Amino acid sequence: MLAKVLSATLLGIEGALVDVEVDISNGLPSFTIVGLPDQAVQESRERIRSAIKNSDFNFPVKRITVNLAPADIKKEGPAFDLPIAIGILMASEGIIPRLEEPFLIVGELSLDGSIRPVNGIISMAIMSKELGIPIMFVPYENSSEAALIPGIKVYGIKNLTEIVQYLNGNITLAPASPAKSIRINEFIGDFSDIKGQESAKRALEIAACGFHNVIMVGPPGSGKTMLAQRLPTILPPLTEEEALEVTKIYSSAGLLPKGGGIIEERPFRAPHHSISLAGMVGGTSNPRPGEISLAHNGVLFLDEFPEFRRDVLEALRQPMEDGTLVISRAHGSIRFPARFMLVASMNPCPCGYLGDTKKACTCSPYQVERYFGKISGPILDRIDIQIEVPRLETDTLIKSNPGEKSESIRSRIKKAREFQSYRFKEGFRANGLMLPSELKKYCKLTPSIESLLREIVDRFHLSARSYDKLLKVARTIADLGESELIREEDILEAIQYRVLDRKYWEKKFS
Repeated sequence: MLAKVLSATLLGIEGALVDVEVDISNGLPSFTIVGLPDQAVQESRERIRSAIKNSDFNFPVKRITVNLAPADIKKEGPAFDLPIAIGILMASEGIIPRLEEPFLIVGELSLDGSIRPVNGIISMAIMSKELGIPIMFVPYENSSEAALIPGIKVYGIKNLTEIVQYLNGNITLAPASPAKSIRINEFIGDFSDIKGQESAKRALEIAACGFHNVIMVGPPGSGKTMLAQRLPTILPPLTEEEALEVTKIYSSAGLLPKGGGIIEERPFRAPHHSISLAGMVGGTSNPRPGEISLAHNGVLFLDEFPEFRRDVLEALRQPMEDGTLVISRAHGSIRFPARFMLVASMNPCPCGYLGDTKKACTCSPYQVERYFGKISGPILDRIDIQIEVPRLETDTLIKSNPGEKSESIRSRIKKAREFQSYRFKEGFRANGLMLPSELKKYCKLTPSIESLLREIVDRFHLSARSYDKLLKVARTIADLGESELIREEDILEAIQYRVLDRKYWEKKFS
């Protein structure tokens, strides 16, 4: 007897259809799974055998062959347990489905027949809708997540007996309801918590408005980490499309909280500087999202920037330009979304006190130069805003009044982003993501501004990319000032945010 069940797997963060074909024939008892399964899929044979027996169904003592098609896609994880078990019961006539419409099944089986949740359910639900498969059977704990996708019926299944009884028409089940929104960021704070540092706060406001990359340079304890942690509080909420993208990434990585739900806040990822290359970009033979992709549509904060491994930092170059990350393996390439806002922080020297007004630096010029040499020029070129965060004065630290609240700053950013939405029209596009062809169109300059820019480029030896970054930041400053044209004051303020070009990168260490 032959049976066929539709299931799914993950390729990166996208769902892929898998046909589970089960053949039961006479011969010596055996249970074989083919179709490029990994070790976890091979081990499912014992789980399936026990689950069927412990659910009081008959496991056929015959030759069982399971094919997972297409055979050129590697199959990973335990999500095929349930569809294989259903295929075996259908082939042995333990199930005679009463459903006329096609359906898709995923789920991991326990030995007692109960069903455990799996990763990437929302991606599989999107695929199911796109392929016109109107019904999904998923683990109960994943059901509210899959139900976020309209247009398909999702049934949450608690155990093997329940789905067998439903398919045979003996019981009824109610479709699952969508889950509520969830939080993924542990930290909660407000910009009003930050004392002083008005220049740095202004720079982060510009960065948040235009989705610009930022690096902060300052001595220990000046507030760099505090500033970065509160940046998400002034970012506008995710759009519906962005929220779905982020939720897909976290679902495929297995990072959604129990019960699932849509993510409506922008991610904030802060990996330690000891992170490996695989941890940053994604690893394993069938790649899973790394920190770069987990920060998609949000903030990637790299504290102690020069302490990260050189290969890890260089891996940021392509995503910072393209907003995507391509990982190639022997069986093919997988593309991950990676449009993040990089926020980096570092000390001005190894001891941390170069230029400090209170404490003397103990580093030699060679040590300082070597410290900055850990960061390549191409990486710095891709950072739009470079600012200093100096030590707070004693009076500011002790007597300073609370600063402006995040809500107030966010309202200004929201208004400025409306200018950008109107300008680009085709969905949301921030100034920091403008293409070179768009710079000429949206950053028109008067002759006097062109003359000023020529002087700046010559004086600070800006590269073509740094020049583009300068224009993008100036465009954002003009938007915050509700100006259609880029003004002289916008250019002058923008060049103040190229501190590494103006100061450190000129190697004025003495």
